[in-house]
Amino acid sequence: MTKQKRYPMSGKTFVEKIFEAPVGSIVFKRPDIVLSHDNTSSIEKIFRKMGGENIVDPSQLLVVLDHNAPPTNSKLANDYMKIRRFAKAQGVKRFHDVGSGICHQVMSVHAKPGMMIVGSDSHTCTAGAFNAFAAGIDRTEAAGLWRNGETWFRVPETIKIVLTGILPSGVFAKDVALYIIGMIGSSGADYRSIEYHGSGVDTLSVSDRMTISNMASEMGAKSAVFSPDEVLEKFIGEKVEGVWADDNAIYEEVFNINLSELVPVVACPHHVDNVKSIDEVIGIRVEQALIGTCTNGRIEDLRAAAAVLKGQKVSPGFQLLVTPASREVYRQAMKEGLLDIFMDAGASILTASCGPCLGTGQGIPADGINVISTANRNFLGRMGNKNASIYLASPVTVALSAISGQITSPVGKTGKKFPFKKEQSTTVEIKLGDQRHVKGVWAYSDIDNLNTDQMFAGNLTYEVNSSDPEKILPHLFKGFDEAFADEVKTGDIIVCGANFGCGSSREHPSVGLKYAGVEAVIVKSVSRIFFRSAINQGLPIIVLPEAVDAYRYGDAVSVDFEKGVVKMGEKEFNFNPLPGKLLEILEKGGLVKAIKQLGMNPFRGKKKP
Repeated sequence: MTKQKRYPMSGKTFVEKIFEAPVGSIVFKRPDIVLSHDNTSSIEKIFRKMGGENIVDPSQLLVVLDHNAPPTNSKLANDYMKIRRFAKAQGVKRFHDVGSGICHQVMSVHAKPGMMIVGSDSHTCTAGAFNAFAAGIDRTEAAGLWRNGETWFRVPETIKIVLTGILPSGVFAKDVALYIIGMIGSSGADYRSIEYHGSGVDTLSVSDRMTISNMASEMGAKSAVFSPDEVLEKFIGEKVEGVWADDNAIYEEVFNINLSELVPVVACPHHVDNVKSIDEVIGIRVEQALIGTCTNGRIEDLRAAAAVLKGQKVSPGFQLLVTPASREVYRQAMKEGLLDIFMDAGASILTASCGPCLGTGQGIPADGINVISTANRNFLGRMGNKNASIYLASPVTVALSAISGQITSPVGKTGKKFPFKKEQSTTVEIKLGDQRHVKGVWAYSDIDNLNTDQMFAGNLTYEVNSSDPEKILPHLFKGFDEAFADEVKTGDIIVCGANFGCGSSREHPSVGLKYAGVEAVIVKSVSRIFFRSAINQGLPIIVLPEAVDAYRYGDAVSVDFEKGVVKMGEKEFNFNPLPGKLLEILEKGGLVKAIKQLGMNPFRGKKKP
């Protein structure tokens, strides 16, 4: 890893060209595509609260019903019906109903080089495989885009990853993604853009690139992007222009990876950056597997898994789930006989949807078992049961493990250990009786990577709309600290460790914390999407690692927002106030109130178009 210095004649990175501004600038742009899925129902309610009637530019919208498809209860079925009617009434042409597939796979039909894409899903970054700028936002911000057509962006610093060599047999794009996450950590790219360069990129298919771009979210990145090269042109079927960085662009960090030297890896519970080489986990018992999702549900992934499973049977008592990423993938797999191979092996083929990945549909694991999955997250409770443990691996590693009932290597013994080690938080959840609420402070300073699944369970995301804060509160932090929802009081302060709010883009936690009256959250670092979500809700997030380190259980904590001072016990720490426009959003009580009160784009200060 190297760092580069910036000079007056330095070239521009991809994002500097997209935003037409240097790193650190705040710019206002109209995205080409604004993606939403099942959360469109919540977004509409927020849009109405903002005073919205007609979407300013329906051509921006891409709506895909996928997270609970088909709906698993009457409430969700009614939400789906409302979304259909809303899309029709608003003239949304790019609407994909149940069964079309997972939104990030459907996006492959719509994304084009040089586009600017945002979506109310953290894995919107998948579209970077198509040389588009693609980033996740929350529901409130999506509603603001429906109302105004544009939003603010901070031009991020960029990390350059240079890939050389070619992947050995048995090593796949998923291994590359997990290797990078294990190398830099789950917060190693916070608020950064990632560019992939080097001769090794030429050896990666568009499907490979989608897998790698998809998992940029798991390292905290704002976006990830590949160049508009011949591989992409062949996929699109025509010559493309696109946008790419200058040869003399300046990067915050540069990493070099020789693909030829990689071995299969696995992310172990309960963090995505808890990465081990296959040798270090061989033989661990597994009783359930998932092949598919937006990360690895493309036809190339299913072909690779089917090649392993052909003529084989899954281990007795083992549950193997297969979820194609789209209807087109499903049909192609059927045409090629892959579905027969999976079913002959004992697998269950599910609808092209997200369900098992986040625990909203079929495939919720039993207590005490290990699951091995091709998905992108292995947080505690991610698949709907916090009493299960999730391992992440490539489709081939997962298929082999399903046959043997234990984690199995595609390449045999490698003799290698994973060369990097990211310290994992020693505390993943607060046990009953461990009192963390003292003197109006929630003492979580020893907790890193407190994710949105733990703050508000993924399987409740569409049961409870983010537009209904009073319904969120009883479930707040239930996957982490059972006492929180019952004991939280107006004026409380949360003190927490690094990478606070990582994971999905769901805004329920920030909505719930604001509604509960939490005065401020003081952290070592915060996930980019969660930070934006908190601002949009009027919830102050203060990044002060030295203050968190200084906190001791029982210390009185206070915040003076006017002076920019946090007091921990007898010690004082200064923090910088937010930029003026963002401070206005906080002062108005969040983006909804700001837009409703001002009747304009609060960032621009002008009448909406």
